Amino acid sequence: MTTETIHEIVRDHYANAAIQASEGSCCTTENQGIGAELYSTLERNELPNAAVLASLGCGNPVAVAELREGERVLDLGSGGGIDVLLSAKRVGPTGRAFGLDMTDEMLALAQQNAADAGATNVEFLRGHIEAIPLPANSIDVVISNCVVNLAADKSAVFAEIVRVLRPGGRMGVSDIVAEDRLSAAERAERGSYAGCIAGALSISEFRAGLESAGLVDISITPSHEVTDGMISAIIRASKPTARATGAKPRISLKSLPLATAGSCCGPDGVC
Repeated sequence: MTTETIHEIVRDHYANAAIQASEGSCCTTENQGIGAELYSTLERNELPNAAVLASLGCGNPVAVAELREGERVLDLGSGGGIDVLLSAKRVGPTGRAFGLDMTDEMLALAQQNAADAGATNVEFLRGHIEAIPLPANSIDVVISNCVVNLAADKSAVFAEIVRVLRPGGRMGVSDIVAEDRLSAAERAERGSYAGCIAGALSISEFRAGLESAGLVDISITPSHEVTDGMISAIIRASKPTARATGAKPRISLKSLPLATAGSCCGPDGVC
């Protein structure tokens, strides 16, 4: 599959999810435990219902990002805006929360949710996470929620994270990773690309990609199993305060097998 084919599969899937959320019907009951239920009742009560309904991630990155007043936060694949809105509350009026998404329907939903929440320190951008439309060294914290596994070019994503982070900046993401024992073909058997399974990196591949991009202080902490051998994990790393010399060459992670588009769930009914 080409990069554009992957983008279209993911875009179509999440455009439909955005439409359902805007109508108050997203998503099916078998998906709810992997998305909105990973947020506390207090967090959910702070937000418009459509933002909660459109939460299709595998974790709660805001809970592990340790956001501070005045910081600039970027959420990759921001969807209906749940993590952007929560981040905006934590960084306060002197900070700013950006959301990046490639799906027009999700961006429209996120903008409506921001208006309903009365959030004034947020901004939503259209684009791909492989080519972030923000200047270098402009972001304090990068977060994302079950999105890196959807990217067509993971190494480009890691390089872009490093580019936009200021020196000393950090990332804190939730993502699905595969146990190292699983081959690429075995990952593809467990779920679709749009369902966050077929495109997931192994734990070792994820770590190697971050290291190759130049990130340090990397930790990958499993939180719960999604399906056999596929784990939702909390992944943290930081950008060095001074650029190291002799940077390592980028490695290509584009050769993972891709599954055909399907439901947003794996074999056991989780996304």
